[in-house]
Amino acid sequence: MTRKPLCLASLSGDELRTISSGTLGHYRDAARSYWQGTRDYDVSQNVEALLRHLPTTAAQRILDLGCGPGRDLVTFRDLGHQPIGLDGAEEFVQMARDHSGCEVLQQDLLALELAGRQFDGIFANASLFHVPSQELPRVLRELWQCLVPGGVLFSSNPHGNNREGWSGDRYGCFLDLDQWRRFMTSAGFVELEHYYRPPGKPRHRQPWLATVWRKRAETCTTE
Repeated sequence: MTRKPLCLASLSGDELRTISSGTLGHYRDAARSYWQGTRDYDVSQNVEALLRHLPTTAAQRILDLGCGPGRDLVTFRDLGHQPIGLDGAEEFVQMARDHSGCEVLQQDLLALELAGRQFDGIFANASLFHVPSQELPRVLRELWQCLVPGGVLFSSNPHGNNREGWSGDRYGCFLDLDQWRRFMTSAGFVELEHYYRPPGKPRHRQPWLATVWRKRAETCTTE
């Protein structure tokens, strides 16, 4: 029997709206400094982890979920794919459009409006950990629905001892591998691989958990 994922907090609608506005406000206020601080990060390991599980015979339609200023949109574009960005902070959306020339959607992670079966892959690099645990099943299921059959989702989140809450003016959900697996498998995904980052460091110096998942074809059920 598959264990249900753990909901770490019970939040009201007002609390969820505060989480969204506070977290997005942090990124809006820090947009320029965030771009300067992250534009040269090497996330090639993560890009390759997604792409090696996608077909190599054609350009892939990839959703960069939480694309920020657009660094990774440029990477996917230059590799010959068809990336589309999504971010909730309007400053990031405009920066990503200007930097990459790609289509970028302005949407809150807690209020996604995505058509079904439109993406071959989803690149969720340092974004999904901002979703409160009580909302994760719904959000993950919406991502499942927007993938084509057999589509692939990559995520990289800071891991932790299954806690969530405010870190400064950002909200985060810090799960261990077992809990993250429960959320993903309950949403209808099959694990392809996982690893910790940055590479070559002892585990206590690897704050990021990267996982790759394939959309399971059958209807999702939980036990």
